[in-house]
Amino acid sequence: MRDVLQIPFSEEEMIVIASDNSGGVGQKDADAVSVPYEVVSYYSFRTAVMECIAAGANPFAAILQNFCGENAWEALKAGIKKGLTELKIEDIEITGSTESNFALLQSAAGITVLGRKRKQEGGWGLAYTSQTAIGIIGSPLVGNEVVEQETEVAPLALFYKIATMDRVVTLPVGSKGILHELNQLFEHRCFQGKQVHTDLDLMKSSGPSTCFIVAYPREKASEVKSAAGRYFHEVNIDLE
Repeated sequence: MRDVLQIPFSEEEMIVIASDNSGGVGQKDADAVSVPYEVVSYYSFRTAVMECIAAGANPFAAILQNFCGENAWEALKAGIKKGLTELKIEDIEITGSTESNFALLQSAAGITVLGRKRKQEGGWGLAYTSQTAIGIIGSPLVGNEVVEQETEVAPLALFYKIATMDRVVTLPVGSKGILHELNQLFEHRCFQGKQVHTDLDLMKSSGPSTCFIVAYPREKASEVKSAAGRYFHEVNIDLE
């Protein structure tokens, strides 16, 4: 199951809705992590748009909920535009609202991404077989690690390239970690931690989807690994 809503829009199309929130990250004195607001919105948008694309949709609108103050609006909007530039998406509408009646002690923002997809595209589950290969692209990072270890974050452009490959399925990893998301991806499969072997921490939060799971037929291994380069981490499953 994916962290999106899929709503029938017509006989041919569905609307896919994905969202992400950020709190305590920004430029207020009480924030737990101090970063520019452009960085805040970039990573929040990144999470939502990755979920939308992974579900098989083409994004067409972004909605920004700003609780950081009116002065933060343009910087927050710039972060969304940075993500769109990396994805090479131009025809997307950005709207939203700012809480201007009351000032919060900590920064907070929410971003929702809307996408369209054809009804037959992008299923909710995937069958795991002996011919299924799995990898993690990027590393799970959270908090200050996202800024300090930015070179370990899976690039948004790379995610889009792999997510749109034929017969390849992707799933962004969020705050519940790799193992949790892996168990959302495959139908009728629930892996235990001791069955999953990789050089990454399976339980660690991946914050703003700094890494993602990729599942593919074994014959596509060289294509996926070549595209992912140094960001690729192999996953081996022990079913015995």
